[in-house]
Amino acid sequence: MTLAASDDHEAVETPAAPSPPPSARGRRLGPAGESRNAAWGLTSLLVALYVINYADKAVLGIIAQPLSEDLGLRSSDIGLVGSLFFLTFTIGGFFAGALNRWLGLRWGLALIALCWAVAMLPLVAVATFAVLVASRLLLGIAEGPSSALMHTSAYSWHPPTRRGLPSALLAGAASISKIAIAPLLAVVTVSLGWRAALVALSIAGALWCAVWLLTWREGPYTNVNSDIPTADQRVQGSPEPTVPWRRILLSRSFVFGALLVMSVYALVTVVLTWLPSYFEVGLGYSRVTAGSLFALPSLISLALMLLSTTTGDRLMSRGSSSRTVRIVVPSIGVLICGVMLATLPTLETPIIAVLVLSVGYAFAASVFPLFNAAISEICPPRQMAGTLGFFIAIMAIGGLVAPYATGVIVDAAENPADGYASAFQILGVIAAVAAILALVFVHPDRDKKSIREPSPAQA
Repeated sequence: MTLAASDDHEAVETPAAPSPPPSARGRRLGPAGESRNAAWGLTSLLVALYVINYADKAVLGIIAQPLSEDLGLRSSDIGLVGSLFFLTFTIGGFFAGALNRWLGLRWGLALIALCWAVAMLPLVAVATFAVLVASRLLLGIAEGPSSALMHTSAYSWHPPTRRGLPSALLAGAASISKIAIAPLLAVVTVSLGWRAALVALSIAGALWCAVWLLTWREGPYTNVNSDIPTADQRVQGSPEPTVPWRRILLSRSFVFGALLVMSVYALVTVVLTWLPSYFEVGLGYSRVTAGSLFALPSLISLALMLLSTTTGDRLMSRGSSSRTVRIVVPSIGVLICGVMLATLPTLETPIIAVLVLSVGYAFAASVFPLFNAAISEICPPRQMAGTLGFFIAIMAIGGLVAPYATGVIVDAAENPADGYASAFQILGVIAAVAAILALVFVHPDRDKKSIREPSPAQA
């Protein structure tokens, strides 16, 4: 059984196979003999799925106002729908490891993409609040395991020291979606109606699924379905052990890392659900302009994310610690975000409020790729999908309360602008506190050693 399709099959097929000779290690082959063209091509395909993923999430924010007008919904109703989505999203995340074992990466992600496509359609046929809730619940349960499976798929093609950039590209898909897709969805919604936006996303999910089934191959760095050691394991000289889950899930890096990403994800879900409405009814921009401005925080965050992760990968390759690159830097970014959001209620000029929110959000966004890469280090490769599934499921808890709470705050405020600004201020303070805790307690190198050391019964 071949672990990955590459230009040099022997390098990844059996533990005893030699590495490719130096003359074969050109631009197309990596240190484990895998094709780098294939690695980045398949990573790009996963990024495309993540773009669709975030478009499915963001579309509720894009169509929130016309949908509210058609169905007679209040802000708290839309917020409730957003929070209910993240309820099933959180539950679904806990099944990432099991789905990987049952179906594998190829069929697991294909099934997920088809479920997304189907989930878009009921509301097109029957536009009621009950169908809206049911549609978003189905979408949430299907999207829940996807992030862990996509990261596991991408990491199978990249060694641990170079997972920052692939992580950034996956996390940056949210930015790409809001930069490139959200404005298009806004135009489609204004021109053709909100139903057309949902149909377009359904078609995109189905098309991606067809391309995925025709092209996907698993890489050499993570293989949970085989007893053959991965490339990293062969270098170490022995297969990676399976360790008790409690060691991973109760480690300080996992617990306090999860608290931080959960607090930042709460901000992300409010942005996805409410930012176009904030720009439109809170700051007075037109619907098309609000949909276009929706991309601004993502544009800035994508630039910062790619800069921080590419620089971090280089530093780690040169011997810098994982804690410095993947914990300290993004945690400080979240602190900066918290300070900036805390000033939002004092700002009276709309464009200044847009810029402060956008830059603050950008500083916090790098926490996702860097912390995901850090958490992937502390567990054995065979447990990566399950570990990331739990980590991302806990992260999604931030989305359970934040969208609904924001809707309640807006309904209770004297005016929408004050309500939205207060909600963002609260989210910033919570994230800043979680960042301080992460700086104190999260230490991947230390926890990796303690997690993987033999128990007294095994010693």
